[in-house]
Amino acid sequence: MHRALGAAGLALLASLPLAAAAQTSAPPALEWEQARQRLEQVSDALAAADAGVRNKEDLHEATRLLRLPEITGEVRRLQFQKTLTLPLGSLAPVAEAFGIDSPLSFTERDWRTRPVVTAVLPLYTGGLIPAAQRAAGAASEQASAEREAQRQSLTVQLAQAYFGQRLAEQAVVVRRDVRDGLNRHLSDAEKLEREGFATRAQRLQATVARDKAEREYQKTLNDLATLKAALATLLRSGGDVQPLSPLFVQRAPLEPVASFERTAQARQPQIARLRAIVAQAEQGVRVQQAKLKPTVFLFGQYDFRRRDEMLTDPDWAFGIGLKYTFLSPNSRPAQISAARAQQEQAEAGLREAENQVALGVRKAWNELETARQQFVLLDSSIAQADENLRLQELAFREGQATSLDVIDARLGLGGARVERAQAAYQYDIALAQLLEVSGQMDRFEDHRRRADEVIDHE
Repeated sequence: MHRALGAAGLALLASLPLAAAAQTSAPPALEWEQARQRLEQVSDALAAADAGVRNKEDLHEATRLLRLPEITGEVRRLQFQKTLTLPLGSLAPVAEAFGIDSPLSFTERDWRTRPVVTAVLPLYTGGLIPAAQRAAGAASEQASAEREAQRQSLTVQLAQAYFGQRLAEQAVVVRRDVRDGLNRHLSDAEKLEREGFATRAQRLQATVARDKAEREYQKTLNDLATLKAALATLLRSGGDVQPLSPLFVQRAPLEPVASFERTAQARQPQIARLRAIVAQAEQGVRVQQAKLKPTVFLFGQYDFRRRDEMLTDPDWAFGIGLKYTFLSPNSRPAQISAARAQQEQAEAGLREAENQVALGVRKAWNELETARQQFVLLDSSIAQADENLRLQELAFREGQATSLDVIDARLGLGGARVERAQAAYQYDIALAQLLEVSGQMDRFEDHRRRADEVIDHE
């Protein structure tokens, strides 16, 4: 148990960012739901995910305007030179009489200002605009799914830290009781040794057992300190947090695993994320296919400084245009093939994820059921161990049992109590993992409130 608690605490500390600066307020005491709400308020990972969602939503909103005209204004201040040559034809002899050479040549060099407004309205894009809009919508759905996956994952981390601290607190109580009980047993052994009813070896056995119990107790205190630091870091509390919600177990089994599997396929965030990626890949194929088609558009142009316009520049113009690319260095057929391969990759990834999620649901459900059964079976073990300890202590005082019998009975009771608390912790974590993998993490609080067994300090 020590290794499990220590490893859990160190893993949580390693996976979390540094805590915020220490606060001067008293350490908060939080129910589970309060701790979860605080986590959502202070988590940097969720803040980053929220920003990602807003980014994709804004980009999706921007695509709604793709069918509107694009209006651009352009102002150029330019210096130019224009040379015109005009042949005189039949007038050449007349012009020659006046000393004018044929052809006539005119050269103009000047500065001009060219303010022009141009509008272009797409009429047909080969499916490019709807593909871009649907791809942006799928990207927004992907970001939302990633945010939900992050939220549920952090909630599982919180459950591990929150109920891990409760388990460590329970372990401290049990190990302290074991140590105190062995202290009483050592005192009895010393008294019986003085009276000649116990041997020195029995007193030494009691001393060794008491010293070992003291070491175990100190170890659990250190484990508790590690887990307190993990929870405080996760909640950015700046100090210790006191969990108020105890470990819990529901004696009755949950609904069948098939129910969780069906829900997982519909609600699991990672599956929703991959479905959004598949949708984007499908639109990527349509975008590449649209590049093989012509585009049709309306256009208009207006010159705001006609006195500076060139000889060939119109005052205004409007009309309809068609554009088609006959040859492109981008190898459009190859681009379509690449987009289809990306779609196939996304679809295969989705199928694999659906299989993995189904396996994860079954694994978590089995772990939950194992923890529940172990907890229920340990009830009678604790009752029997408690009665055995009472009988062994009486027998030792009467000289009918050895010191080892009492030590074994004391350690057996302590071990059963710790094992029962561990089973409750494993139940709580397996429940969190089952709800996460099936996309139902919001139901955790409902299950906790319906629990008909809680483990608190004894």
